[in-house]
Amino acid sequence: MSSLRCEMLEKTHWEAYNRFVDGCPWGSVLQTSSWGQLKEYTGWDPEIFVVRDGTGDILAGAMVLARRVPGMNLPILYSPRGPVVGPGDQETLATLTSGVAAYGRDCGAILWKVDPSWPREGSQGERTLEDLAFRHIDTGDNFEGIQPRFVMQLPLEGRTAEEILGDMHHKTRYNIRLSGRRGVQVSMGESLSDVDAFYDILEVTSSRNEFGIRDRSYFHHLWEKVIEPGLGRLFLAHYQGQLLAGAVALIGSGTVWYLYGASSNEHRKVMPNYGLQWAMIEWAREQGCVVYDLRGVSGDLDPENPLYGLYRFKQGFGAELVELVGEYDLVLRPLLYRLWRTGAPLYRSLRDSLLDLREGLC
Repeated sequence: MSSLRCEMLEKTHWEAYNRFVDGCPWGSVLQTSSWGQLKEYTGWDPEIFVVRDGTGDILAGAMVLARRVPGMNLPILYSPRGPVVGPGDQETLATLTSGVAAYGRDCGAILWKVDPSWPREGSQGERTLEDLAFRHIDTGDNFEGIQPRFVMQLPLEGRTAEEILGDMHHKTRYNIRLSGRRGVQVSMGESLSDVDAFYDILEVTSSRNEFGIRDRSYFHHLWEKVIEPGLGRLFLAHYQGQLLAGAVALIGSGTVWYLYGASSNEHRKVMPNYGLQWAMIEWAREQGCVVYDLRGVSGDLDPENPLYGLYRFKQGFGAELVELVGEYDLVLRPLLYRLWRTGAPLYRSLRDSLLDLREGLC
């Protein structure tokens, strides 16, 4: 008989789970209680489940977000970049799944959606999930999913700054050095006033590139719940005293993730975005991280694809394309799930509410 057991943690024990996530190669800041508390601001309720062995040590876990859509007493469950468990550890994942599923059925949830940080190639993750009755969701090659399925990762472990620069595309390396020669200065944000300055240029970026952004107060909460506790940094690039670009990076589990980026319309020829990215790469290396993750690109690498330029920009830094296993659903209420998947009008708003969890991809 297995000695593994799954339990839902009281909030007073969440910090022990956070330490487990930070020490796990499959962990992510998006699986921490801090991220869950940030999502409370947008209407999601976080709970944390862990699997312990016979000695009480945590072997796996999942931060599970739950939300009931207004007008429907029908919650959905989602674990962004979770669960946190080895992709081939089916016994432990089965125990965790059993615990989360029981919670979901008790609260009437339709499904539990997961998208773990497992590479598709060679990880056994797809088979592990499918053996436990999770259903793969085809989100296409672009950005149709909640989290990006195709990401660009720059290996840092055991490499000097010179080696990393040397492996970049020559134009990227030139632009990084040009940014420095022209006098672009990169610093870290220290207060909410810096957050507001970043948001001002994020609005400019949103207008120029025609995409939506979250409201200003969300970024204030991001500062309070994630950046101030040490799970992220705000980077700001100035030129002649003017803020030209900014970015938010998350850190944990040996990885730095590039989350949000923004730039003004001024002085673009001094290449502030290149200096900004290099500062974040240097910071990641100084923190002892093994990977700098530039996050999402399209998996369609046809040069005619409108998103191809984003891939080329990130590839220029020496980053490698990694395909993750993608989204999987554990069905808890089959009839309602079928309505969810077929897009019945009553359930469309429920399905679309998951898009509230999508973060910056560029």
